[in-house]
Amino acid sequence: MRSWTRLSAAAALLASVAVTAQAQTGPTEMSFFITSANPGRGGDLGGLAGADAHCQSLAQAAGAGGRTWRAYLSTQGANAVNARDRIGSGPWRNARGEVIARSVADLHGETNNLTRQTALTERGTPVTGRGEQPNNHDILTGSKEDGTAFEFTPDRTCRSWTDGEADGTAMVGHHDRQGLRDDASSKSWNTSHPTRGCTMEAFRSTGGAGLFYCFAVN
Repeated sequence: MRSWTRLSAAAALLASVAVTAQAQTGPTEMSFFITSANPGRGGDLGGLAGADAHCQSLAQAAGAGGRTWRAYLSTQGANAVNARDRIGSGPWRNARGEVIARSVADLHGETNNLTRQTALTERGTPVTGRGEQPNNHDILTGSKEDGTAFEFTPDRTCRSWTDGEADGTAMVGHHDRQGLRDDASSKSWNTSHPTRGCTMEAFRSTGGAGLFYCFAVN
């Protein structure tokens, strides 16, 4: 009986060590993900603050809440914010520990490692892309290719992420780097085309689900 008790205690200790090791090498390394879901109001994300809070909440649920998370989104109008200026300096890793980009310049250059295979959600799962059902490759950014904001008009940010109606638009990129044509915009992860509105239905009509990129700034 004592031998069995000692074996049980040893097994429990090994299991505890394994869980601890997994926690240390798992989501704590993650510093980039695509949101697994939209907050539920289309392009009305509650502004940048609401989008950041959504990133933080998803990261927390995935076990990576110890970092400060920001949404890769630009705004328009007075005091417009550039997405590239709010995500830290890198490097950034996905949920599998794969490096997406080593710096802001690398992220917006031709050598970044953001692809259909590496642009994962906070859960470490792929996001369906072109040729799959549903096609969710449209990722909200509201940004130009270099990660900066658009001018005042036309709207490219669902009115700075406060509008979930049909009359707004948002710039999206393709996380799978594929589109209708074999050109630069179709392959762009952050500036491919505007949406047909800011409702969830409008996002779905061009191949999206109102998802966006999240980056850890520390």
